[in-house]
Amino acid sequence: MKISGLQKVSLVDYDGQVASTIFTSGCNFACPFCHNSGLVNGTEPVIPVSEVLAYLEKRKNVLTAVCISGGEPTIHKDLPDLIAKIKSLGYLVKLDTNGTNLPMLKNLVDNHLIDYIAMDIKNSPDKYSTTAGLTGDTDIQKTVEYIKNCGVDYEFRTTLILNYHDEGDIIKIAQLLSGAKKYYLQKFVDNDNCLKKGLREIDITTAQHFQSICEPYIDSVKLRGY
Repeated sequence: MKISGLQKVSLVDYDGQVASTIFTSGCNFACPFCHNSGLVNGTEPVIPVSEVLAYLEKRKNVLTAVCISGGEPTIHKDLPDLIAKIKSLGYLVKLDTNGTNLPMLKNLVDNHLIDYIAMDIKNSPDKYSTTAGLTGDTDIQKTVEYIKNCGVDYEFRTTLILNYHDEGDIIKIAQLLSGAKKYYLQKFVDNDNCLKKGLREIDITTAQHFQSICEPYIDSVKLRGY
């Protein structure tokens, strides 16, 4: 397992919990708006797993949860082993994922290794690969349906980019997520670590309009970061 980042304390990565966030190295996507380009490219230094576990052991009377993000955590075959060690310390575990490794996700759920799933929805199905920085088709519909019905608490979320998302895309995303419990429309904030320069945020008025489009399809639709 390649870990290349550790945020020791976070009050925003796992709602209602005092969490520590682990960032794994490597990703099978290359989203132009990704803030973690060093993780995607695998250029960040590796932090020993033993060092991370030692910190979590020391802080287990203060922290309540661990968020595992990336990169994309599910590309690592030893992810279940890492999570099992974290769970043995008494932590809740949240997984941030792009949803492309459904067998891994099923393994984690079946073995009661995760307590919360946050899946990024990059765009409408017909623009998915372009928004994820890929060539060829990317089918995430099976993962969406699995998450909605697997019994583990979850959210879906989309980072809104003026260059990539319009009203038609939001309608198609809402239809894809129809019947879901929670969906967050997130504000994009440009920084020097993004894979592509010159991307622009969507203004709050447009974001609120997108929110209203989604509300007939999804139980709870909220803006995040606005």
